[in-house]
Amino acid sequence: MKDLKAIRGARLLREMVAEGEHVRQDFKFAISDARKIARSLSAFANNQGGRLLIGVKDNGVIAGVRNEEDVYVVEQAAERYCTPPQHVEFKAYRLDAGICVIVAEIEASPVRPVAVLEKDGTRRAYFRVADENIAAHPLMERAWRMAADDTVPPLTDRHYALASLFDEPGTRLDERTIATRLHISLAEAEALVARLAAAGIITFAFDGTRFLPASLP
Repeated sequence: MKDLKAIRGARLLREMVAEGEHVRQDFKFAISDARKIARSLSAFANNQGGRLLIGVKDNGVIAGVRNEEDVYVVEQAAERYCTPPQHVEFKAYRLDAGICVIVAEIEASPVRPVAVLEKDGTRRAYFRVADENIAAHPLMERAWRMAADDTVPPLTDRHYALASLFDEPGTRLDERTIATRLHISLAEAEALVARLAAAGIITFAFDGTRFLPASLP
């Protein structure tokens, strides 16, 4: 923390901690694994953005930062293990007792997916759900890429037929069910889902086990 000047902010820090872990906030007692932190950054960047409170235990106890290299590890996670590389803003807050907590904040990325370089050499994107970082469905990644492509194909009657399956709020259907209902192949169902998700007509909802194509909230 040699280059990060701590400021007084006990009240603000306690207010943040009181929120608990949620879709835009995660507690980290210590930072040791850059790749693991990259998954958190990916999950935040692919959703609404968020912040890491470094020096706070999972139960909300403010223990303080123990290693001044934590900032470096987070920067390494953002620049080396995230694709595209991400920018992280750091602030350090000093409590009355001399305890210091680092807040590392990342914005929602305008370019998705933000993927993580895994140990096996593959790249995987994550998405923040409540207080968890969940591996994104391949169709979510496909839809994100499609949304960034100015040459995406126009919507057809089949796209509208699929959209009609999600007219009822709260509808969730897997791709095989969609293929069966529309009498099309699984590959075509997946392509239709990705296109509608890219257009913002449907979304993906996590059911506790997996992401499913779903009607908009």
